[in-house]
Amino acid sequence: MKILITGNEGYIGARLAPWLHARGHQVFGLDTALYRDGCLYLDSIGMPFAPPTLFKDLRNVTPADFAGADAVIHLAELSNDPLGENRPEITYRINHEGSVGIANAAREAGVRRFVYASSCSVYGLGTGVFLDETSPTNPQTAYARCKVLVERDLAALADDDFSVVFLRNATAYGPSPRMRFDIVLNDLCALAYTRKKIAMVSDGSPWRPIVHVEDICEAMRCAVEAPADAVNGGIFNVGRTSENYRVREIAAVVAEAFPGCEITAGPASADNRSYRVCFEKIESCLPGFSARWTASAGARELARLFERIEFSTAMYEFRAFTRLKQLKYLQRTGQLDEDLFWRAR
Repeated sequence: MKILITGNEGYIGARLAPWLHARGHQVFGLDTALYRDGCLYLDSIGMPFAPPTLFKDLRNVTPADFAGADAVIHLAELSNDPLGENRPEITYRINHEGSVGIANAAREAGVRRFVYASSCSVYGLGTGVFLDETSPTNPQTAYARCKVLVERDLAALADDDFSVVFLRNATAYGPSPRMRFDIVLNDLCALAYTRKKIAMVSDGSPWRPIVHVEDICEAMRCAVEAPADAVNGGIFNVGRTSENYRVREIAAVVAEAFPGCEITAGPASADNRSYRVCFEKIESCLPGFSARWTASAGARELARLFERIEFSTAMYEFRAFTRLKQLKYLQRTGQLDEDLFWRAR
């Protein structure tokens, strides 16, 4: 298949493009290039492919940008809660209106499969029970509310000629050249390696489901390859049920992978996001998919990577590996305007 990945220069996209290429697909990308400053490592053996990429803001796409594509995997949005809350009105324009615009343009261009990277953050505030795809959504942030709105609007576009699949990813972790240290397991591993101390800013009681970036890539591969009647309009939580943890449990897992690391906790947080998620549907209903990774294996993998690349505090704190830091830098230096469009030189 010919597959367009939006956000192919991001954390997941940098892993997804070579993942699909290695499995025989023709891949090209569309990205606005906000995070190109950051490259944590190179892997020309494991990831020997970088797709041809159109650098363009998703708010400016046209059907011509999707010419010849059989499928679109849509990743390109403002990518976490702190970033979304920074300018909620811009978050809505990009994440909600922009994503619906992407889908409409793809549909008009004759694309037949559209995979949307949603998030388990749509559940927001759980009741203690495991939540599945039929559970009510309860988004607590602009980022999560946009995910719910996009799911609603894209579901209305699905028909026999335009198959839409929604993948609600758990919180990602694992290595990527376009690394992120503003997600929980990656951040705790970086703290453990550089400071020998995991200082949690809260008591670590909230629940989070987490999933390795490779398992996300595999779910996306399965979603584009599955028979249309098996997935059209379908919502799939992406992860495995055993990989729900309290944040303090993730810290303990990380400490095992980084011996000699101290764990400290803070006060109870005012952040009320806490949810446990059931992942049985994807294991049984998405043809070919099975999550492989555990938090323990992922933490050990990052420990090996950090040793190999001589990871340092300066690398951990580099702005491009924390999304909000990078956007504030680009605005402060006049490279982005107040609406997050690139400024012409």
